[in-house]
Amino acid sequence: MRVLVIDDDVEICSLLKKVIEENQWECELAYNGLEGIEKLQSTPFDLVLLDLNLPYQSGDSVLIKLRAFSDIPVIVISAKELVTTKIDLLKIGADDYVTKPFDIDEVIARSEAVMRRNAHLTKNSSNELWHKNLRLNLDEKRVFIEENEVQLTGTEFKILELLIKHPNKVFSKQNIFESVWKDAYYDDGHTINVHVSSLRGKLSQINSEVNYIETVWGIGYRLVKSKS
Repeated sequence: MRVLVIDDDVEICSLLKKVIEENQWECELAYNGLEGIEKLQSTPFDLVLLDLNLPYQSGDSVLIKLRAFSDIPVIVISAKELVTTKIDLLKIGADDYVTKPFDIDEVIARSEAVMRRNAHLTKNSSNELWHKNLRLNLDEKRVFIEENEVQLTGTEFKILELLIKHPNKVFSKQNIFESVWKDAYYDDGHTINVHVSSLRGKLSQINSEVNYIETVWGIGYRLVKSKS
């Protein structure tokens, strides 16, 4: 998931970016309304955290302009507490509202809730699959970790796609072989081991700090569960 934080407070931006990335989401920052709109017009995001008191262009103006071309979920984070302010923002397109000073756990919980409610507007609608900071473009058969492309073979791509489409399932080697090769399982598991090992190695070359695939001993493989 990719999040854009639009706020002119450097400390708040740094805090939000740190926590967002700890949850294995991508995060970009914009420190004024004009910069925020430029990024929203040029880069796909899944969620926006938006302050109201911004330089050059106010947060409510950013929201109005954004809604002219996108339904990306937006959570307003502001020191304004008036009920009328919240109602007006919801009317012009905000999905939720958090009052400053905020509890960081509340921001993450509300972000997750908004993403669940708006799942049909985000990743799957653009024919992409996501896991942590890993993105699969199904149309182009390309894989990225953040902005870095991972060069996979066709078979490795299919294995990764299979695992991400079923994030809670443990796949036996037979499951993987029959799903990817579309043939009866005749192997002793060596073929699957080789391909999964190569896939893991290529992912690790790009980001060695995140584990994406785990071995379930005696059974097979599954995705490492994401905090997001």
